[in-house]
Parts: sequence; structure tokens; C-alpha cells
Amino acid sequence: MTTDHASYPIGLRSTPTRHRALRQRMAEPGIVVAPGCYDCVTARLVEVAGFDAAYITGSGVSMSALGAPDMGALSFGEILDRVRRICDSVAIPIIADADTGYGGPLNVIRTMREFERAGVSAIQIEDQEWPKKCGHEPGRKVASSKEMEQRIRAAADARVDADVMIVARTDAIAIEGYEAALERAARYREAGADIAFVEAPPGEAELAEVPKRLGMPCLANMVEGGRTPVLPVPRLEAMGFKVAIYPNSLTRLFARVGQDLLSSLKSTGGTTAFANQMLDHGQLWTLFENERWQALEKRFQ
Repeated sequence: MTTDHASYPIGLRSTPTRHRALRQRMAEPGIVVAPGCYDCVTARLVEVAGFDAAYITGSGVSMSALGAPDMGALSFGEILDRVRRICDSVAIPIIADADTGYGGPLNVIRTMREFERAGVSAIQIEDQEWPKKCGHEPGRKVASSKEMEQRIRAAADARVDADVMIVARTDAIAIEGYEAALERAARYREAGADIAFVEAPPGEAELAEVPKRLGMPCLANMVEGGRTPVLPVPRLEAMGFKVAIYPNSLTRLFARVGQDLLSSLKSTGGTTAFANQMLDHGQLWTLFENERWQALEKRFQ
């Protein structure tokens, strides 16, 4: 008997072609917009909204899983568990923040292998020292370029599926300056990185120079209230960026709306004022393919 796994809901079926889909998009005209997610709810929202990829935000995972800002307090195992669950909840490619790779070359190799097994289509590794910090906060320290190049080479060597991509992030602007950051990004490309991520250019002019100077797929990080101006997607595409991430847009929105809803509930004794902003019971369950889960269960009853 041949099993029709295609009828399974997301979470119970494999998605082996999504890695190639992301790499092909990098080779095609246009830009990939990858909103940030930190759990299965936010990941499903990104996919259902029609985006080509989602970005697992380390900051959002830290806040939602540990109740702490992005200061390197989460362990590799805790992050990997969240990454697995998110990858299982969607079929679109996932770009995952893997911080510094969590140690030396052997740790980076294990991180690459485990993230790839989990379903990640692109792994992001940065050149900060551990414990890392948010790229838009003070107190960051960068490792030597040589150490970061070793991280990239280790990740590339450990990769099984050639379609899985490596994003090399540099935080050197805040410590060594803009030119040094671009020089680092160029060396990271030589080490095997597929996508360059120059963190926190301070202005639109500096942002625009990144893809021009590097001549490789580049990622723009749009952080509301951060060090880099948040620009419209068409402007980023015109600059030459291939990926734009919005790591914590949903996190910030949920926090604000949640504050307002709870304040209203406390003051009015009800949630009626926010009913038109909510998914109702059926709509929320449909977001997670309730119909497919129900149909699959009935097949075996």
C-alpha cells in the first residue's frame, strides 16, 4: 500500500524541496522577504500570509522561551528544540539565527548538522564573541576574522545538502568601523558564505553600499527602532539586496496589542473591545490545518 503523505498536515509530512527553493530564489531577480518568527504560531502566520521564507529570530526565541533579552543566555539545546518545532510547522524555507555556532569548530559542525536535520534552509552564523548580544545594543565584541572564517569553513564542510545556505553576519561596524566590516564580509565569502549580513549600517547611504561593494547576495536587517533606517522593500530591492528580514516586527506588535487588550480586560471586565481584532475559535484552529488533522485521524478510526 502506498501512503499519501502529501495529505498529512504540516508537522507530520516532510518538505525536502524547500532548501532548493530558497537557493533558486537567490539566483532569480527580486528580493526574498522573511518576517521573523519565534514559535509555531508566528511561523504559521508568516507562511499563511504568503511569504517565501521565514526567519527564526534569536532575540524573539530568547524573550519567548526564557523571558530574557538577547544576551546569549539560551543554550544550544534549547534553541535547537525551538528550531525543530518551527521547521515542522511550516513548508516554506527557514533562515535560522545560530548565533556564533555555540563554540569552536566542532561545535559549529554539530550546529550545522543538527540545524540541517531540523529542516533549516539557511543557517546564520556571526562573528561576535560568546556570549553574543543583540546587534543593535551596546557591549558587543567581535572575534578575529580568522576565527569567523574557521566557523564558516566548518559549517560548509559539515553541510550535507548543498542547497542549504550559510549566512555570514558581521557585527564589526560598531567596533572596527564600516570599511572593516565590508572587508570582513568579503573574506567570509571566500571562506564559503553564500549570503552576507553586515549588521547595523548607520544610514541609508551605508546600507546601499553593501550589495554594491560585496557583489554577492546580501541580507538587510530591518529592526524598528534599531541603528539602521527601516526602508520599504522596493527600495531595498533597488539597492540590490536579495533578502530582507523583519526579525521582531511580530514580537513588538503582539506585545503592544497584548498590553492594550489586557489593560482593557482589567478596566472593563471583558474583551469585547478587541473582538474584531482576534481570530475566532474556528479561524485559529484552521490556521493550524485543523481539517487535515481531523481527516487524518478519521482515516484510522
